[in-house]
Parts: sequence; C-alpha cells; structure tokens
Amino acid sequence: MADYFERETSKLGFGLMRLPKKGLGTDIEQMKQMVDLFMEAGFTYFDTAYVYMGSEAAAKKALVDRYPRDAYTLATKLNAFIMAPTEKAAKKQFYTSLERTGAGYFDYYLLHALMDNNYTKYEKFHLWDFVQEQKAKGLIKHLGFSFHAGPQLLDKLLTEHPEVDFVQLQLNYADWENPSVQSRANYEVARKHGKPIVVMEPVKGGNLADPPAEVKKLFMDYHSDMSCASWAIRFAASLEGVITVLSGMSNVEQMKDNLSYMKSFQPLNEEEQRIIQQAQRILGHSAAIPCTACHYCTEGCPKQIPIPEIFSAMNKKLANGQALQAAEDYQKAIDGKGAASDCIRCRQCENACPQHLPIIRHLEQCRELLKAER
Repeated sequence: MADYFERETSKLGFGLMRLPKKGLGTDIEQMKQMVDLFMEAGFTYFDTAYVYMGSEAAAKKALVDRYPRDAYTLATKLNAFIMAPTEKAAKKQFYTSLERTGAGYFDYYLLHALMDNNYTKYEKFHLWDFVQEQKAKGLIKHLGFSFHAGPQLLDKLLTEHPEVDFVQLQLNYADWENPSVQSRANYEVARKHGKPIVVMEPVKGGNLADPPAEVKKLFMDYHSDMSCASWAIRFAASLEGVITVLSGMSNVEQMKDNLSYMKSFQPLNEEEQRIIQQAQRILGHSAAIPCTACHYCTEGCPKQIPIPEIFSAMNKKLANGQALQAAEDYQKAIDGKGAASDCIRCRQCENACPQHLPIIRHLEQCRELLKAER
C-alpha cells in the first residue's frame, strides 16, 4: 500500500486552509494562479475540509471546474464535533462536500481531527462504517483520518481500524519531541502499523517560516538562498513513509518558494540533518544525543565500542526519523568493533566524557531502538 501511494502521490500537497483573501472572501483569481503553478510543476494533491470556511467552494472554482477530474487528487474531511450535533448531520457533511466541490468522488477522505475528547463520537455516530460504505460505492478511493492526540490513542485507533489506508499527522522538526504534540512518537506508531503518512502543519502554522533568530542564522549560514520554510517542509518530506507534505500556501509568492525546492525534491543531507538537530536543541525539544564526537570516551573502552559513531547513527532515527539509515550506519560503525550490546558498564567512558553524558544509558537506548527495527 505504501509503495502504491508513493507512486501515485507527489511529495508536496496544497493545503487549502489558509487561502489568499480578498475582503472577507477568498481571492479566487490569485488562487487560480496558485493552482496553475502547482499543477504545471507536476503536483496533484489538494487538501480541504468541510469546516474550512469557503474552501470547498473555492476548490470547485479554482480547480475542479478548470481541470479534468483525472488530473488531480482531492482530499476532504468529515468533522463530527464541529457543527455535527447528530449522526444525520455528521453524515450529511459528506454529501454537502460532494455538492460543494463538484468533484464526483474523493480520492482521499478523512475523519477529521480525532482527539481524546472526541474520538468516541465517531464511533457513536457509526462514521467508520459510513465511510467504508461510501468507499464501496466508489465515492471514496482512500480512507484515512487526521489526528491530534498522543501515541496511545493512535495505536488504539490503528489497531481497531486496520481498514484505514493512511493517517494524517502533525509532524515538524520543532514538535518532534514536544510533549504536547509528540510528533516522533506518533510517527513511529504509524510506521509500526505500516500506514502511509500525510503530513500537516510542517511549518507549524507559519511559525517555522520565521523561526527565532538563532535558528534562522543556522539556516542562513548554511544556504542563504533557501527560505526557513524550506527547511521545515524538506524535514517532513525526508521522513520515511511520508507520501505528501501539506503546505497551507496563502499567496503566489509562497507557492513559488515551495515549488523552487520541491519540484526537484532532495532529502536532507547529513550536514542538513545535523543543522536541524541544532535547531531542535535551540527550540528546546530534541531527542538527539548531544555527543560532540570528541572520542575521549573510546580511548580506554575495553570493548572498543565506537560510541560517537553509534550515537551519530542513532540520531538519524531520534532526531530525523530515518530508521533504516540509522540501522545501516550502525552496522557500518560497529564493523570489526564492539556493538552497543557489548557494553560491560565499566563507566570509564562516562568518567572521560567532557559533556557528562549518561553514555551507558544512551547505549542501552540504542540497543533497544535497533531491536525494535528488526
């Protein structure tokens, strides 16, 4: 299923939540320009929702009425806790969305914004069964849900509803270890269940387009021509299992910026990954092991464990979500040397570490992470 999505879907999606404004309404002419630029660049994924004010109708005018139905893919959502006091009202949203968009069917259809305080309502209103019925009729091609809670609930939902084709998660480098968002933990649950991922809020509502000055300097020093937003979107697009990254573009300039680096998308290289890790530390939410690779710890290791190299490999998983690359780099690091599991807890490494890292605990963490990947 993941391979199918990756063949079908482009890495950049157009989120229709923050559309250009003209007075109190949508600037349809500017939106048409944005849609045309997006389509001309080879991108096809458009994302709207029943509760995005005016968005579905704007999608009809700027996209559906102007392009053949097989030229694009359209996603929308059913929200059971906003404007849905009854089961009948909730289900009516689906038919209203079909009418508003004029799309005939939806390529991607999501139960919207599932959280701890509302997910039971989707069960109570029999909406899981309802969307499967629409899929059986051909009115939905792929089923999913968007999610705003913790990994325990996500695991529960994916276990109880294996029929879903994909999941939409808030993933960005700033929230990777943010305890109120838990991006990394949710990402790993979705990966465990083998579900393709659509990324929302990669720029965190625009905040990462203008990050703190210290973070901005990191990015500008490395590549002065790349926008700060590009770092956030490329971080999310570089994650394994991600099929598309939604960017809520609000004007032609933002569209052009996104297309400039996503048209020929390149995943973050190793130096860029390290810069993202520095940015995460500055923002206060980082899972990366803060090893400086001074190698003081290895000089007296009785098992010849390449500690800095192991930590560098594991940081690719912890900070950048690159589990397979982490496992490959780990195997290269320990070739002919000691493995993380060879540690005898003599603590000479910790006594030598100028950063005062709990090296033994980190080695145990690395061992457990690798075990989980097997």
